[in-house]
Amino acid sequence: MTVPAPRGGEPGAPRLADIAAQAQVSEATVSRVLNGKQGVAESTRHKVLAALDVLGYERPVRLRRKSNGLVGLLIPELTNPIFPAFAQVIEQALAGHGYTPVLCTQTPGGATEDELVEQLEERGVTGIVFLSGLHADAAADPARYLRLAARGTPFVLINGYNEKISAPFVSPDDRAAATMAVRHLAELGHERIGLAIGPTRYVPSRRKAEGFAAVLAELLGIDDAEPYIQRTLFTVEGGHAAGGALLDQGCTGIVCGSDPMALGVIRAVRERGLRVPEDVSVVGFDDSPLIPFTDPPLTTVRQPVRAMATAAVGALLEAVGGNPVERTEFVFQPELVVRGSTAQAPRPVRPGA
Repeated sequence: MTVPAPRGGEPGAPRLADIAAQAQVSEATVSRVLNGKQGVAESTRHKVLAALDVLGYERPVRLRRKSNGLVGLLIPELTNPIFPAFAQVIEQALAGHGYTPVLCTQTPGGATEDELVEQLEERGVTGIVFLSGLHADAAADPARYLRLAARGTPFVLINGYNEKISAPFVSPDDRAAATMAVRHLAELGHERIGLAIGPTRYVPSRRKAEGFAAVLAELLGIDDAEPYIQRTLFTVEGGHAAGGALLDQGCTGIVCGSDPMALGVIRAVRERGLRVPEDVSVVGFDDSPLIPFTDPPLTTVRQPVRAMATAAVGALLEAVGGNPVERTEFVFQPELVVRGSTAQAPRPVRPGA
């Protein structure tokens, strides 16, 4: 048989074994699907075709089909690598079910979320996935989502819960994320631990701050965590500013609300002539691509991107199929990934030493 070629590549390049491994089926099953043979379950056929898409190979002409419809994906930016990571998994999952994703990114001075939603509806999208949108901002009016639901457009919301919006939500456990990061630093002997986080109006920021305050009281007996919390932007620059303020507070361990913030904190530490992790330990959040290769490799709390993205697509497609899931929040557990940016707390310098 002729195996499809990679897009822009030479014919015959992919192997049945590659496709079978990606789809987690036998090579014989792949062969039957590619040759249009009967006797293959529809779900298995979808797996094989999705594997072709993920590996970047063109489907055989006889197996190509029209899209089931367009699905909008709204993300706030592309500069933070966690958002493209989510987008990639969501787009793969949608393509595997026959839907065509339409990626919309907000940029400074560009279209607003409301304007992008209007454009998507004009194109007749089947549904919309919101990632870290206005639903995560407690200061934003949730009525926009109520109006969207009233117009019959199914949607799902990732990162940021709002009890006023009747829709499925998918979130990491932000409180647990802050707790495990602080516990890790406390076990290393750090007694002054700071938190660099976004503004309180953002639900993930508020939840991380709540988890941080609770574990600080539990482990270190600090009842007022506010002096050790710096609310800033989720950027390298924001982390840099927060890092300087927390170092002024005498912090030897700093937990951050994003990986870019953690890189900004490391810059602030080095500008003071200090070292990471010998003098100051730093923990990020997301475990976005390339973070393992920073200097030093960043200890971070991994957001379960694939599980969350897959659940979000599943919830959306249930609604599209007329079987909406219960209005609830699906909460996924993060994972602490320990690398080289955290170490034992430095010993205090004794007077006269």
